[in-house]
Amino acid sequence: MSFFRTLLRAALCFAWAAFALSSAFAQEAQIRKNLGERMPSFPKIDQVSKTPFNNLFELRIGKDLFYTDAEGSYLMQGVLFDTKAKLNLTQARLDELNMVDFASLPLKDAIVWKQGSGARKIAVFTDPNCGYCKRLERDMRAIKDVTIYSFLIPILGPDSVAKSRNAWCAKDAGKAWVDWMVENKALPPAAASCDSSAIDRNLALAKKHSITATPASVFESGKMVLGAVDSAELERLLSGSAIKR
Repeated sequence: MSFFRTLLRAALCFAWAAFALSSAFAQEAQIRKNLGERMPSFPKIDQVSKTPFNNLFELRIGKDLFYTDAEGSYLMQGVLFDTKAKLNLTQARLDELNMVDFASLPLKDAIVWKQGSGARKIAVFTDPNCGYCKRLERDMRAIKDVTIYSFLIPILGPDSVAKSRNAWCAKDAGKAWVDWMVENKALPPAAASCDSSAIDRNLALAKKHSITATPASVFESGKMVLGAVDSAELERLLSGSAIKR
């Protein structure tokens, strides 16, 4: 008899799971249909997910987040905050979407600079004419035992392209880069024969990870941080702890 009870319980659980899944698909379809009809110019929705908040759904478009009700009648963009857990759910989700597999980065295409043992690692997508990048470079000099991989992405105009090529082609690229970014010493002109195709690959890599501004720092944990952060925050991130927001 107990065997049949177990079988019945399993069948009921399966039926409930199937119903819940069917209901979720129906709600997603309803949201997509209504928004598509009411807002034809609204971008293609990549993913619809239920949030912990009752009757509120997250819409992911690339790495942008929107929220709507189950009918797609209301649409908003902003911060969803869990007051009980004291957690910014929107930022947590964005951090998740912006995670980068550090091991997958083509480090051979970066300018390398090591301090101390170089045991800890950080990758920075940077432009030679970016003021915030220069600030970050100065703050990174206060960090011990770190290897810095600078992926040059000249996005601020033709002069950035020329400077990036000069830095990449320098005999000691690491020193030339730091001299320019920290000391404002002129970069040596690149030889005409220098292969700077790595810079093009870096631009493609940045596009793949939706990096459209500099600096963008990637830590071994996979966390990506946009904008300049000071040495104290860098130290926390390199140690694996999160920035408090």
